[in-house]
Amino acid sequence: MELLEIAKKRFSVRSYTNQKVEPEKLNKILEAAHVAPTAANLQPIRLIVAQSEEALAKIGMAANIYGAPLAIIVCADHDKAWVRPFDKKQTGDIDASILTDHMMFQATELGLGSVWVCYFKPDVLSKAFNLSTNLEPINILAIGYSDEDGGDMNRFDTQRIPIDKLVSYDKL
Repeated sequence: MELLEIAKKRFSVRSYTNQKVEPEKLNKILEAAHVAPTAANLQPIRLIVAQSEEALAKIGMAANIYGAPLAIIVCADHDKAWVRPFDKKQTGDIDASILTDHMMFQATELGLGSVWVCYFKPDVLSKAFNLSTNLEPINILAIGYSDEDGGDMNRFDTQRIPIDKLVSYDKL
């Protein structure tokens, strides 16, 4: 499958079957995260893979993961993230997003559904997983076998702004 086809096929899944994600598929998803670029190659991201009932219940105290049998908490390590010297912008949240995107597309390519969850209580998640103060949960990627019909591959024609409103050349 080509990247653009994967991107168009992917949709936010909010209903999953209870079929577990096979270890070999999880390993490919984690490998996609492993090869993702980070600012200055500092790799300031830590992943928590939650697949046990106990771990999923902990996430459930902070977020809705829609019954997914697998969730990956993506954390930025503020002690390792690159900082732009001009305005002190730290890139941990950007790096976390790049890794999440890689994992999401890999899951789609493997026939799995996912939803990128940013609506969660970070303090509850940090406490439940005993995260050190330098680790900030940035997002959660819920993954599993979709219990929904796939997204319409042509939905972008009506659900997105036209490309000429998105892109400008040489000026804004």
